[in-house]
Amino acid sequence: MSIYDKVFPPKTITIANGKTVQQYRSRKPLAAIVFLALTILSVKITGFDMAVLVKRIREFFVILDQMIPPKWTYMPQIWKPLFDTIKMSLLGSVIGSVLVVPFAMLASTNVIHNRFIVVATRLLLSIIRTLPTLVTALIATYIFGLGTLAGTTAIAVFTFAYIGKILYEEIETVDMGAFEAMEAMGATKVRAFISAIVPQVMPSYLSNCLFCFEGNVRYASILGYVGAGGLGLILNEKIGWREYSSVGMILLALFVTVFIIETISRAARKRLV
Repeated sequence: MSIYDKVFPPKTITIANGKTVQQYRSRKPLAAIVFLALTILSVKITGFDMAVLVKRIREFFVILDQMIPPKWTYMPQIWKPLFDTIKMSLLGSVIGSVLVVPFAMLASTNVIHNRFIVVATRLLLSIIRTLPTLVTALIATYIFGLGTLAGTTAIAVFTFAYIGKILYEEIETVDMGAFEAMEAMGATKVRAFISAIVPQVMPSYLSNCLFCFEGNVRYASILGYVGAGGLGLILNEKIGWREYSSVGMILLALFVTVFIIETISRAARKRLV
């Protein structure tokens, strides 16, 4: 019996056949109290002030007003960084999602029965997943220099960890009958994995890769803040110079691009289901 049940003991009720059962009290009030306490603690630690938020929120609309209408003549300067952003996102997504497949296999408990290998692989994916993309891009700029190569590397690392977790969870839900039958006939674990498991997870794997690519286009647009190329370079520059009409044009171009990519990706994912 837990501490909660000791403080709030269960009620004993009699059912129709004369037997008595214990009805445990709901833990929802306890969960609500803990959530409220954590919220109050967060407000204290972060110094959140609703009065300041209400007072200063109008400044957001002042800046937004300066972005409208966008500076249409600035569009020719946006094309190249925009294409760089798309290229970084696409190449990084492909590299990360392909390289992670063997690691996802090693992290699956139904394929690999060595607990040490499974735990080590999952720990690796967890560590990589905790790295913010901006930090990864900053490190990559020190290694590869300023430019889109650093941004592509950061996107690939993020995709590697994100798709890896989803993929090994998908692998652990598949029907293992064909895999076990191929191993029984003498096939290697890798051969059995490719022939029996890959076809089962392929539709969801591709769907998740497309979804990740959509998000990567948005993430890649801010990597220029640390010198990783793309729209972030000119976005940082124009915000710094307070040329908000140009910022509005950049954001509009990014919105239209992301909308088109999401529309195409959504249609592709429907065909994969």
